[in-house]
This record gives sequence, structure tokens and C-alpha cells, in this order.
Amino acid sequence: MSTPIPPTRLSWIKSGLFWRTFFLLAFLIAASMAAWVASYRVVEQTPRANQIAAQVISVVTITRAALTHSAQDLRRELLFDLSSNEGVRVYPLEDTDVVEPPIENSLVLSIQENVRAALGKETRFARTVNDVPGFWVSFNISDDQYWLMLDRDRVEGTFGVQWIGWGAATLLLSLLGALMISGLINQPLARLTAATRAIAKGQRPAPLPERGPTEIREANHSFNQMVDDLNRVESDRAVVLAGISHDLRTPLARMQLEVEMAGLPDDARKGMQSDLHQMDAIIGQFLDYAKPVDTSHFEIIDLTALTSDTAHEAARLPDVNINKTIEENVTVLGNAIDIKRIANNLVENARRYGKLSDASHVAIDICCRTEGDKVFLEFADHGAGVPDDEISRLLRPFTRMDSARGQANGAGLGLAIVDRIVKRHSGKLNLFNRDGGGLTVQIVFANPKKKLGPFPI
Repeated sequence: MSTPIPPTRLSWIKSGLFWRTFFLLAFLIAASMAAWVASYRVVEQTPRANQIAAQVISVVTITRAALTHSAQDLRRELLFDLSSNEGVRVYPLEDTDVVEPPIENSLVLSIQENVRAALGKETRFARTVNDVPGFWVSFNISDDQYWLMLDRDRVEGTFGVQWIGWGAATLLLSLLGALMISGLINQPLARLTAATRAIAKGQRPAPLPERGPTEIREANHSFNQMVDDLNRVESDRAVVLAGISHDLRTPLARMQLEVEMAGLPDDARKGMQSDLHQMDAIIGQFLDYAKPVDTSHFEIIDLTALTSDTAHEAARLPDVNINKTIEENVTVLGNAIDIKRIANNLVENARRYGKLSDASHVAIDICCRTEGDKVFLEFADHGAGVPDDEISRLLRPFTRMDSARGQANGAGLGLAIVDRIVKRHSGKLNLFNRDGGGLTVQIVFANPKKKLGPFPI
């Protein structure tokens, strides 16, 4: 058997239409917001630069006028008031000052150009002076030069912080909206997917709601009609098979009685009785195949005890050798009669097809075990096996691999019945050739202990 490729860590993103839709919407929203913010910054840059420049010009002009017209003995008190009340500090400009020029960007360059146009081309700007940060602007009073320092927040404001906060809030709300939109868009498809998965498991899903957009209504209506047609065909097929099988058993019973009453030689009587028993077994297969499985009455089944009983009954057959490996306290959720029918069919299948031509007995390996959240029930024979390219055909109704498994009697419904019952129990049926020869039939059920918790047996 080929080893399945393990899924990658992000396979759920690639395989889920919901997440694909969400990430496409999220990318579109983020790209639109980024383009809008960039466009807005470009458009509002000139008015904002003019506003800041006018503010700086006004502060410098008023400060210079106040210092120029104030009395000499009151200037110190005036400078203290400007610093404490207005956040404006004035320092003499010295040649020894350590000046760090401002960061050059389009906004700062536009502010500098506007300020120089009003205060003079000799106006200087700095980011720090003597390691003191601020927004520094030079101005002259007569022949003396001074620095005027403003707080950066007063000039630059909190534009960047505000926009980051508003942008993050808007993006978060947009992503939540994208999440809701993705859910609404993919909800009809998710319902349809769940309904098709239920049909694949042999269940009958609830009708899909026939509302919403035209395409969704038409798709759900067509699906509901298809489910009704399938159920009607299944019901008619079951009635036909059951009716034919019951009608055939009446003449078979009469023929068996006539064979017993007729004075036939022993060999002829045994041969006819064998043929009649074979025909009765085929009719029984028809009835088992046509019988519906009621999933509403499933209960916890002791699979360990059931498998042990099956192995014990099979070991009593004169031509069967049983090798069993049965784990203790194994349980499944299902119908005990149906699972018992599975075990009996697989034992009979191995008994018929798993015997080598030169062997007097057939060896059958029966295994019942648990692995994590799964329960495994396996039946393996030591016969000739089946070609790998023909294994999938074994599950088709009325199919027998006579060329590979020897001549056998029956209608070819044994594995089809098993597959049908396993699907009704939400299980999986695997067929593969056994190492050393023979066919292994593996049934995988869900482990109810992992879903329901431990419980007494």
C-alpha cells in the first residue's frame, strides 16, 4: 500500500475555501487602506505644512516683538513666563553650539521653506542644540541671534500616533467584517459539503434550506430532489430484492421437502440438497444487502466479546484454523447484530477464498485492537491473495475474483454487505494483500472511549 503524504502545517489554509475568501478580503481591505492613507497623506501635506509654518512664524514674531519692546529689567521675567506658560524657550545662539539638523522629509522641507520666506533666508533649524531635543528656530533681534525652542509635540502633533491607532482599529473592524462575510458566503457550500458527506456515509441528511440567492436556492433544490430520488430508488431496490428473495424461498422449501421425500440415491440427494442450500444462502445475501441499517438505535458494543465469540465459532469448523489477537475492553458504537454479521461474512469469505489448492485447512488471523481514537478489526487469510489492481473491484456488488481466489459459490455480495454496514457505522473498510500471501480485510471504527470517555463494560 502506498504511504499517504502527511499534510503540511498550513494545508488547512490552502484547502479551506472559507480561509481563502477571508485572506483575499483581508488583503484587499489592507491594500485599500494603505492606498487611502498614502493618498490622504499626500493630499493633506501642503495644508498641514502651511499650518505648522504659520504657527512657528506667529510664535517667533510675537516672541521677538515682546522681547524687543519689553524693558531690559523685565526680559528675564518675560522669558520665564514664556517658558512656563507657553512652552517657548529662548537661548542665545553661540558659534560653539552643537547642532543636529532636523530630519529631512517633504513635510519638514515644506515647513522650512515657508518659515524662511517669512523670517528670512538666514533662518536656521535644528532637531537638537547642545543635546537638548526640540524644534529649534533661529531669529535675530538687531545684531543678536537667538534660538527659539518649541516642544516637538506642539509643532508635529500626534498625527502619526493617531493615525496608527485609528488605522489599527479600522483594520480590526474590517477584518472582523471580512470574517463574517466569508462565513456568510461559504455557509451554503459548507452545508452542501456536510450533506454530501452524510450521503457518502449512507446517512440521510436533513433537507437544505431553499432560500437565499437564486444560485443557492436552485442548487439546494436540485440537491434535495436528488436525495429524495436516491432514497426512493434505494427503497424500491430494497423492496424488489426482499420481495424476490421471499418469493423464491417458498418454492425452495417445497423443493427441499420433495428431495427428502423422493427415493433418490444418497449422492444425488446430497448434491441436490447442497445446491438448494447454496441457493438459500444466496437469497440470504440478497436479504442482508437489502436490509436497511437503523443508526438511531446504536449502542456501546463489547467488540472484544463479540470477536472472541466469532473466533470460537469459527474454530469449531472442521477445516478452519484460527489465530486470534484480541485486545481486552475494546468497544464500538453500533448495532451488535450488524457487526456480528460483518464478522461472520468475513470469516466465511476467508474460509471460501483463502484456502490454497493443496491445503486441507484454511488459516484465518483475527485481530481486534485500538490505536488512539481508532478501533481496528482485521481478518486475514493465508491464500493466494488478489492482484493489487483488482482489489477495488471486490467491494462492488455481484463481483467474485474467481481467477485469483479459486472457484467459489455465492452471489458476490459478501464484501459489498460488509462495506455497506461499515459505512452505516461511519467506519472505513480497507483491503490489502497480506505479507506472505493472502488478503487482509481491515475495518476501522471510531473509538467511543475517546469521544464519550471511559465507561464500564
